[in-house]
Amino acid sequence: MSKFLSSSLTLLITSTAALTANADLTVVSHGGANKAAQVKAFYQPYSEKTGTRIIADEFNGEMAKVKVQVDTRNVAWDVVEMEMPELARACDEGLLEPIGEDPAFQQLQSQLLDGAVQSCGVGFFVWSTVLAYNADKLKVAPTGWADFWNIEKIPGKRGLRKGAKYTLEFALMADGVEPKDVYALLETKAGQDRAFAKLDALKPYIQWWEAGAQPPQYLASGDVVMSSAYNGRIAAVQNESNLRIVWNGGIYDMDAFTIPKGAKNSEEGKRFIQSVLQPAAQTAYAQQIAYGPVNREAVSMVDAERRHNMPTDQANLAHQVAISASFWADHGDQLEQRFNAWAARQ
Repeated sequence: MSKFLSSSLTLLITSTAALTANADLTVVSHGGANKAAQVKAFYQPYSEKTGTRIIADEFNGEMAKVKVQVDTRNVAWDVVEMEMPELARACDEGLLEPIGEDPAFQQLQSQLLDGAVQSCGVGFFVWSTVLAYNADKLKVAPTGWADFWNIEKIPGKRGLRKGAKYTLEFALMADGVEPKDVYALLETKAGQDRAFAKLDALKPYIQWWEAGAQPPQYLASGDVVMSSAYNGRIAAVQNESNLRIVWNGGIYDMDAFTIPKGAKNSEEGKRFIQSVLQPAAQTAYAQQIAYGPVNREAVSMVDAERRHNMPTDQANLAHQVAISASFWADHGDQLEQRFNAWAARQ
């Protein structure tokens, strides 16, 4: 992507730190197809309308990068995309501006999906972590996480995100736990032990991934036969590949836009987030990538074919479980530490 999209468009796409001081607004996403969709649906229209330049940076969700900016009072980021569990923890730790009570967001709340407006951020799309596979490389199509763990039925490496979140839930579902019961069981030590025991059985066959772009690459190359993946990353390459999604046992969540505590352009950041939540912007985003709008009006404005590939399609949603942000806010540190110690053992 060129740094300057046109002479009339004042949108600047770069992650060069040296330019941050000259930017009107620095927006941080998780990169990849998601970032590309945001650029077209959110950044460009906002810049054309307001004249505000946007610097589009990216990260993999590392809260330490937000914390060091806030702690040193040298905040370079104005708007940051976060998953809901990270938002809850960052809010509790005082790392984010409390924007949810802003009258503008309160007025929008009735138009948005339940749970979109939080104290320190606002959800702007719905996505799922799902089981994905390459139909060109598998003779037997998996139907859920039990098949993912079944090495005899489907031999080969499996891709999983390197972390406790999602991985522990999938392990319990593979062990026969109903999606609706996963978090109640994970609240207990017995449930946590059961999840790690299930992971023990699969450990020799796991290829870990950390960035959302990796699962489609691993699947396309044949490095893994199946992988957990973000549904939008798979949908983005389905026109040029035979990668497919199994919605059964998926975990859906919202990503939210937040404003770090002490951001230099917080008021402009709020105006940007408000623009992102409008029906036209929400529809444009969903047309670029198969993530569900949070604005209810936008859902019906998305093409029918596109809706079938979104996690919010009723047929897809019926077999998934909503992530528990409160569970991960309460137990995330302890379980991630246990996971890291487990993963490091041979």
